[in-house]
Amino acid sequence: MGVFLIKRLAFVPLVLFGLSLLLFGLLQQLSPEMRAALYVKDPRQLGQLDEVIRTYHLADPIHIQYASWLKEVLKGNLGWSETAKMTVAEAIKAYFPATFELTAISFAMTLFIGLWLGTISAVHKDRFLDHVSRIISITGTSFPTFVIGLVLLMIFYGKFGLLPPGRSSFETQLLMGTDAFKSYTGMLTIDGLLNGNLKVSWDGLKHIILPALTLTYVEIALLVRVTRSSMLEELGKDYVRTARAKGLTEDLVVKKHARKNAMIPVITLSSILFVALLGGVAITETVFDYPGIGRWGLIAAQQLDIPGVLGFASLSAVLFVLGNTLADALYAIVDPRIRIN
Repeated sequence: MGVFLIKRLAFVPLVLFGLSLLLFGLLQQLSPEMRAALYVKDPRQLGQLDEVIRTYHLADPIHIQYASWLKEVLKGNLGWSETAKMTVAEAIKAYFPATFELTAISFAMTLFIGLWLGTISAVHKDRFLDHVSRIISITGTSFPTFVIGLVLLMIFYGKFGLLPPGRSSFETQLLMGTDAFKSYTGMLTIDGLLNGNLKVSWDGLKHIILPALTLTYVEIALLVRVTRSSMLEELGKDYVRTARAKGLTEDLVVKKHARKNAMIPVITLSSILFVALLGGVAITETVFDYPGIGRWGLIAAQQLDIPGVLGFASLSAVLFVLGNTLADALYAIVDPRIRIN
């Protein structure tokens, strides 16, 4: 397995190199003056663009420009985001923990519910539980994300005054601005526990429940369908019939044999879903006024904040590459035959 993983990991730098060439190529569509503006933090610097162009080698031969740009990227200098009023690197550091916290909770719920529903749907094919899971899958696919989010907001917050939008209450924001509260991870639920303040953890959890439910309902729709289809295929194979003929219980046949072999397409889909969530689900974060990286990326696009958009795109691409690499590792764990290839 070690050799298999080394082979897969060896491709990561090559893919990232190709990604850097693609992003650099997109930047070349801008004039040197426009690219110089990406590094301007103060409007007074606009009168000194020639100096910025010389500093960052923006008018030099293409290979020198690429080397200079890559050097700045590796140092974390991705430019200045006007929408965030900070550097792109600082913006990613500020917004990403909120999205990661939302992603972790949403993905855990999606994986647990999706695998469970998909499995029982296949086991109870064309019966009541199968019909219920199909309804959940179809409605989750059919309804736009913002509709589900708005309905949940109207019911829980509008009607009952529960589970407010945003990320935290005003009291929590005030506390976080004092020396009495230390931010370790940027995730409220974790930092609250690390500070011994359960009120902060509960406040963060209250604000995250509705967007997490929205994402879970949308994401499990496809996961249920893929799990059900893969399980039905495995349950119809000879080795399952042989296991049943040997007297193994149905529960053992499903959980130990069929479900394990049905996991390959599920792992592929799950890795894509996880990376998509990590990249920031802009619509959900906007509906719930949740200050995650997806919402920032959307605002940056609306206001033509090119450094912000490129920073968001770069992060999403890197996460996608790493997510696929992790999926390859999981394939080898679930199915040892893959290691041979």
